[in-house]
Amino acid sequence: MPKISVISGAYNLAACPSLGVSVSSILSQSLADFEFIICDDASRDGTFEILSEFARRDSRIKLIRNEENLGLAASLNRCLEISVGEYIARHDLDDVSDEKRLEAQVKFLDSNADISLVGTAAYLFDERGVFGMESFPERVLRRDFLFSSPYKHGSVVFRRCALIKAGGYRVAKETRRAEDYDLFMTMQGFCRGANLPDALYYFREDKNALSRRKYKYRIDEVKVRWRGFSRLGLLPRGFFYVIKPLIVGLIPTGLLAKLRRKRRNKYGRKASHGYRSDL
Repeated sequence: MPKISVISGAYNLAACPSLGVSVSSILSQSLADFEFIICDDASRDGTFEILSEFARRDSRIKLIRNEENLGLAASLNRCLEISVGEYIARHDLDDVSDEKRLEAQVKFLDSNADISLVGTAAYLFDERGVFGMESFPERVLRRDFLFSSPYKHGSVVFRRCALIKAGGYRVAKETRRAEDYDLFMTMQGFCRGANLPDALYYFREDKNALSRRKYKYRIDEVKVRWRGFSRLGLLPRGFFYVIKPLIVGLIPTGLLAKLRRKRRNKYGRKASHGYRSDL
């Protein structure tokens, strides 16, 4: 039985330039005791065929497929249902994991019985390479959920028992773009989380991502925030942060992109030391 189950969802990623590197970054982990479960969410562009070839070459990959597009939350729940690892690791198939990532996180969880989930800091990259870094609280507190999620979703490793207790990912209209934020707030209600300060994850930040984020998804996030903040006792003092997505959605995408880059570029010098030429 593998120590860890890595779970990923995939949808129309055939043209993603980092797909091959992403899959290979898991298969080349220094901790080899894992299974890699990938759920193709009814892709229509050849993604399933590409992943099938990876699965043919490495028996640690378990590839399943949805007959219709169900969304990331439902796809990850399908992966969870067939997983057997003591720990459940997330990994997004347009991102890249450092080869030491799983080893470091498993070692941390083995040594800290009071922690149920652990993420890492993350490098940010695009088609030109690494341009910044995001850090997260080393010990996550309830107030850390006010501004945004205190974890990079794809970098997180969970204790299986805690993720099962949370009920897995909640599948609902309002969680379509915030399934991770919703889950993390649910888990914060009954367990503790942390982040490693080392950047062991490379997050692909698509330059078109902001322009594709429809306002209706920001309304959905408001609903997720209201529900989560209510459960965590963050209201009424956190009301401004509940409506934050609506305010941010009114900022022109070009200006918003510049503000985000400015905030993150202060880490650029540090991030450059972790640059991967194969991204």
